[in-house]
Amino acid sequence: MPHLLVVEDDPQLRGALVRALRDHGHAVATAATGMAGLDAAVTHRPDLVVLDLGLPDVDGAQVLRMLRAVSDVPVIVATARDEERDMVAVLGSGADDYIVKPFGAAQLDARIKAVLRRLGAPEPEPSIQVGGLVVSPAAREVTLEGEAVELTPREFDLLCHLARRAGQVVSRRELLAEVWQQPLGGADKTVDVHLSWLRRKLGETAQSPRYLHTVRTVGVKLAAPGDAPVE
Repeated sequence: MPHLLVVEDDPQLRGALVRALRDHGHAVATAATGMAGLDAAVTHRPDLVVLDLGLPDVDGAQVLRMLRAVSDVPVIVATARDEERDMVAVLGSGADDYIVKPFGAAQLDARIKAVLRRLGAPEPEPSIQVGGLVVSPAAREVTLEGEAVELTPREFDLLCHLARRAGQVVSRRELLAEVWQQPLGGADKTVDVHLSWLRRKLGETAQSPRYLHTVRTVGVKLAAPGDAPVE
């Protein structure tokens, strides 16, 4: 199921788009401003962004340029601007398609599928299970013994990275580089604080670990209960 982000400030149109796209089999998140949309696109990494240009805080064309500086997520511009110069400008800035309002849901759905097909959107990453813990990267969801675990975006990214390396010791330096995007290093305390929050939400402590095992002076390992931690 493709995960879409709709950046649209008109609440009625936004709601109509969400309902229609969900009816066509898409998972849909929304943002009402340009900066909120940029943050959501970078944080949640949707499969495709539907972007309005007439946004209340930052023009959508500028949002597109900022997004292209940090992400190659496919973008369909959906706008009332129908002049050729606007279309040429945003396509030149990296938009993958341009659709003029008003449009039908079926037309937008067809364009979404065409863009994803043309770009060869990868298959969603499968869920990762470690004991009773299940991490779903595509849906950004976590369950523990069948119960949903509510995590912040950073907590999820941290747990997901550890899940992808389940059974291996991951250094704090690697976590800072991959999760916090600090390749030159940073404060180890940042990792430790987030690990403590994760442990609390997984119902464990550093003194009595179940899934998150600290390896002194080395890093941390995610392992199922009963698997002996590396000393």
